[in-house]
Amino acid sequence: MSKLDLLRTLALSTGLLIGSHAALAQSFPAKPVSLMVPYPAGGPSDAIARIFNNPLGKELGQQVLVENVGGVSGAIAAQKVLAAPADGHYVFQGSPNEVILSPLANAAVKLKTEDFRLVHPVAEAVMVFVARKDLPVNSVDELIALARKSADKPLTYGSVGIGSLYHLILENVQAQTGIKLAHVPYKGNAPLLQDIGGGQVDFAVLVYSAAMGALADQGRLKVIGQLGAQRSELLKSVPTASEGKELKGFAYKIWTGFMVPRSTPEDVVNRLHAAIGKNLQDPAVRSQLAAQTQVAAAPMTLAESTKFFEAETARYRAIAKQINLQPQ
Repeated sequence: MSKLDLLRTLALSTGLLIGSHAALAQSFPAKPVSLMVPYPAGGPSDAIARIFNNPLGKELGQQVLVENVGGVSGAIAAQKVLAAPADGHYVFQGSPNEVILSPLANAAVKLKTEDFRLVHPVAEAVMVFVARKDLPVNSVDELIALARKSADKPLTYGSVGIGSLYHLILENVQAQTGIKLAHVPYKGNAPLLQDIGGGQVDFAVLVYSAAMGALADQGRLKVIGQLGAQRSELLKSVPTASEGKELKGFAYKIWTGFMVPRSTPEDVVNRLHAAIGKNLQDPAVRSQLAAQTQVAAAPMTLAESTKFFEAETARYRAIAKQINLQPQ
């Protein structure tokens, strides 16, 4: 083959390769997209998904179907996405709970954080200490004081599972203050919130939600503190935990994002990223998120999303190491 023929062959091959990638991007999605929510219907995660599924479907030109698959701290839904073809038709709606913490805490979870790629964060939420209505405390400091007095019968706290961020936070509280608490795992936010309202569990750290606010207004439970570095605009009257004496400098927030398997083609990831970015600029989406006590995530490039995900992974792995979290 002459040098000229070789160059022509290489040019043709490159053109075919570029053409195939372009065709893949244009053909995606070729069928409805499944948005996998790792908790039962009715909770904050489900509410976020149902804000995005219709506008995201319009941007993509295909239906986006919400699937609720709870269990194993959200890892069952995550593993279902990883088991599907990595072609963008299965998108995981996740947070640090499912993709960073569950592999560190649950021996049954086989996925690795690095199996996923964060396409774009979509929402941030305020986390709060919420207690049953007749628990004799009205602040986080009073809660810790009561726990110290109740060492013979520890206060119970609920979470969405061993290794969830909420579980880690309260393990961290125990390590910092020396109190002892009894952990009661649940399969989702909604049943846990229901049991706090019913008095079956003493308290929890949870994402603040409209449902929680309604129960608090009805006097069925009480919100006694928030975990952000500053008071949220949504909860100006509720002090942060760090405003008290016991937990100075104690601050957390939680984000939700749309993720795909790491091996998903770049053109497909770009298509999803662009669609999500447009949704986040939609006033209707932003107002619906605010109604669910969520704040729309700030715009990020794909590279920024990757750096953010890596930083969050490092942060939560450090917390898990600090409290000596072991897979069980």
